[in-house]
Amino acid sequence: MSDPFLQRIAELLGPSGLIADPAGMAPYLEEERGLFHGKARLVARPASTGELAELVRICAQEGVGIVPQGGNTGLCGGGSPNGEDQIVVSLSRLNKIRAVDPVNFTMTVEAGVVLQTVQNVAESVDCLFPVSLGAEGSCQIGGNISTNAGGTGVLRYGNTREQVLGLEVVLPDGRIWDGLKALRKDNTGYDLKQLFIGGEGTLGIVTAAVLKIYPRARDQQTAFCALKNLHSSLALLGRARNASGDQVTGFELVPRIGLTMGAELVPGVADPFDDAHDWYALIELSSSRPDAGLRGVLEGLLGDAFEAGEVLDAVIAESLDQRKALWKIREGIPEAQKKAGGSIKHDVSVPVAQVPFFIERASRAVEKAMNGVRVVPFGHLGDGNIHFNLTQPEGADKQAFLGRWAEMNRIVHDIVVEMQGSISAEHGIGRLKKDELAHYKSPVELDLMRRIKQALDPQGIMNPGNIL
Repeated sequence: MSDPFLQRIAELLGPSGLIADPAGMAPYLEEERGLFHGKARLVARPASTGELAELVRICAQEGVGIVPQGGNTGLCGGGSPNGEDQIVVSLSRLNKIRAVDPVNFTMTVEAGVVLQTVQNVAESVDCLFPVSLGAEGSCQIGGNISTNAGGTGVLRYGNTREQVLGLEVVLPDGRIWDGLKALRKDNTGYDLKQLFIGGEGTLGIVTAAVLKIYPRARDQQTAFCALKNLHSSLALLGRARNASGDQVTGFELVPRIGLTMGAELVPGVADPFDDAHDWYALIELSSSRPDAGLRGVLEGLLGDAFEAGEVLDAVIAESLDQRKALWKIREGIPEAQKKAGGSIKHDVSVPVAQVPFFIERASRAVEKAMNGVRVVPFGHLGDGNIHFNLTQPEGADKQAFLGRWAEMNRIVHDIVVEMQGSISAEHGIGRLKKDELAHYKSPVELDLMRRIKQALDPQGIMNPGNIL
């Protein structure tokens, strides 16, 4: 990077828009899991779409790589720079709520708005923004869009992709595409926004979005159930969807080891039952009607599940605090795994009906390959997304265990693909899974992806080294 280039950047962004000292840059270079330790020449923090567009034009002229970054909470290294010839572009200063329209049930926000802020603004107009995940207090909506984030509400509302009506994007040559339409019907050719949703910043930088919002839930009922066995989870899920008129907004699978780890290592996690069980399901029903009668529906379907032998015990939340305590069991599993030692992650999905078979088969395979490995499969059973995580054997060397990451990935991912599943359900590809993507995607799919990349970013400056 030449001195004139750096001078142009400094003049464009000003002192508050530029970080070049190592200490200031450090938080932008360290990835969430510590798997990637990034390198970059500087961190740019534009304050407007116009500033960002000019910054990209300057970088395009010089051939400088750009790594867009939101809250830096991604789990696949997609926001980690990997060279001194790159700059990190933080979207944190693009953080305005541009418009809220509760009549049209839409909200227009800039990319740097924190997800929890989007949720709170929706709530302030008596509405709901349904994307909810563990990092919602720090992740940014632009990153959620660029990785097509999932979370706990996908069963009812869909991924982030389903929540986006329009986008504003800075393209790799510095042009601005204004696609901020609040339309639910627009049948005028290619749906261009879908190229950038899940594109992880490799085709352009999302700067703003029109989001769907929904009527707020006024009747919300939550239960934590002890299952007869793993396969009973499918029967209970079907029963809940049918009995509630498909008003199931959460159906999470929790293994005994996940509950035990949480109770031992995470404050606020407690076993609600006297007896131990191998598998549990967290069910949540919700409706925008305050008189929807979901408590009776939940009690009825659980009673039927008891009679059918699908459920052995259950507790229904009697208050908001109890609801939070039940969700804490599920949400505490990732934190517990961090405290229990090294963890090899698999964010995978298979058809819902195949989830129990996948868990059983993959568990046998990794246990055969590694003595003492602790398998912790949990997550969004309702949409087929399981976090099939492996915790190091007790007393094992953490680094030696993590050194077998690729080996364990191949064992698990081979089974996933054989079962017509996906090796990345909601976390993206980034740098972590690009070799796996190349291994499992068909030549036709890879060729199409490369052609799109070449057409939009012929210089290859947008998030180089990610996805492809």
